[in-house]
Amino acid sequence: MPLHAPKPAILVLEDGRTFHGESYGAEGETFGEAVFSTGMTGYQETLTDPSYHQQVVVMTAPHIGNTGINDEDMESTRIWVAGYVVRDPARVPSNWRSQRSLDDELVAQGVVGISGIDTRALTRHLRERGAMRVGISSVESDPAALLAKVTASAEMQGANLSAAVSVSEAYVVPAVGEKKFTVAAVDLGIKANTPRMMAERGIEVHVLPATSTLAEVLAVSPDGLFFSNGPGDPAATTRQVELLQSALDAGLPYFGICFGNQLFGRALGFGTYKLKYGHRGINQPVMDRTTGKVEVTAHNHGFAVDAPLEGSTETPYGTATVSHVCLNDDVVEGLELRDAAGALKSFSVQYHPEAAAGPHDAAYLFDRFCDLMAARTTAQEA
Repeated sequence: MPLHAPKPAILVLEDGRTFHGESYGAEGETFGEAVFSTGMTGYQETLTDPSYHQQVVVMTAPHIGNTGINDEDMESTRIWVAGYVVRDPARVPSNWRSQRSLDDELVAQGVVGISGIDTRALTRHLRERGAMRVGISSVESDPAALLAKVTASAEMQGANLSAAVSVSEAYVVPAVGEKKFTVAAVDLGIKANTPRMMAERGIEVHVLPATSTLAEVLAVSPDGLFFSNGPGDPAATTRQVELLQSALDAGLPYFGICFGNQLFGRALGFGTYKLKYGHRGINQPVMDRTTGKVEVTAHNHGFAVDAPLEGSTETPYGTATVSHVCLNDDVVEGLELRDAAGALKSFSVQYHPEAAAGPHDAAYLFDRFCDLMAARTTAQEA
């Protein structure tokens, strides 16, 4: 922790609302889309989730940093948030796994943050007015000057960001124990726990760059195709939609998470739209309409699929239905694609069944993907 007193800092929202606090993490200036996360645990996983690229995350839990930072819980190789907002940062981390403080890690990675502000008031403002652009600065004390920079910064709507967070070269995560399946996983901002959970089920995971072609996908002889979570506006992402449509034409089973759900929706002919303030945190109730089971799930999305909650939709690839729905606001949280005989061909969910910090209610979806690939293998052998 720093030995000197923190510098004053200001946070200015796009609509002019201003908060005064203290610099937390690196000193400087940063801009992004202001969003709030309701998780009381798992801040390290949030910080290192590539889906938060170009977003300034406001933590609704008042006390952050008490368990420090370790090298095992990273979801990627770096912190991706554009800025970090907390009310009461821990002065001293206390956990047997802690290797350094959160503040030191933010400084080391150049992440500008602010502390000591009323995050409850800020969250209420975002709930009422919606997610918006924001600036944090410990080098500019004039709110009007910072506001001018905020309004000149990039917006999230229309942003194509997947290539910025994806790997540049493919890599393989081997299956644990006996290899049962091979999956081509297109990295749009993948979290480390996703291929890990697949590997535990006997899947050899080939993680491919976001720019991969159908030929590159088929070159690994996959039993299934996976699209990961990721940042940006799905309406601005067309290359991966075309790849997915070609894969569906080829009869490849598909499983998508979060951004992968939005792109699946667009591939099937549905639209997407920006939510007012999005879903973020680890306490969102979702119903799996195929089983009637209600799950508490982890979310991080500012966009959603515009598909009818009732009935089915005929697409060039089969019959599509909404399989999961958020019980808070009826947002589409999952899609299914079935053939003429009613057999499942592909599916996706808007939330995170791989949530490393929990909850783990939806981990069964990886088993559902295995069942889908096994059924295809059986049909091919028949």
